Amino acid sequence: MRVFHVSEQADIKKFVPRIPMNKSVGVVWAVDELGLNNFFTPRSCPRVVYRPDDKTIQADIERFFSSSARHCVAIEHGWYKRIAEISLYLYEFDSPNFYLNDEGPRYFVSEQTEIPISVTRIDDMFERMFERNIEVRILNNLWNLGDAVQKSTLLWSLRCMANAKPREP
Repeated sequence: MRVFHVSEQADIKKFVPRIPMNKSVGVVWAVDELGLNNFFTPRSCPRVVYRPDDKTIQADIERFFSSSARHCVAIEHGWYKRIAEISLYLYEFDSPNFYLNDEGPRYFVSEQTEIPISVTRIDDMFERMFERNIEVRILNNLWNLGDAVQKSTLLWSLRCMANAKPREP
């Protein structure tokens, strides 16, 4: 299994465990190949991401996808330019210390300091998402989609929604 960390920083030599708000032990966060689809945006970019699994009903696939893609990343209009212009850095780790923390977004964690085995600069995030057959939705506001996806049979993640525009009345 390959695991990765995506960052806007180009020069991270080691990843030291940090204690997240909902845990008592420090961890280093990573994602696998499938989870990587959620992270071709700046870290603080609000987004709604979702994909089907074997429990997803066909009606939800038809409702939430407008193409043959089976992974979607929805962003707000205001983030388009920043995503189009940013370079990100993909750090890869040896995986023996990592274990699955959350199936939906495919988060893996390690409780040890991790040294990356490689780092790759990624440019043109939209092209990268299109190459991976990710449906990209650019919306004025994310809340209606986020609310609807949470009630569906899809696997979903709402990321950085504190940075999203307020709900529309």
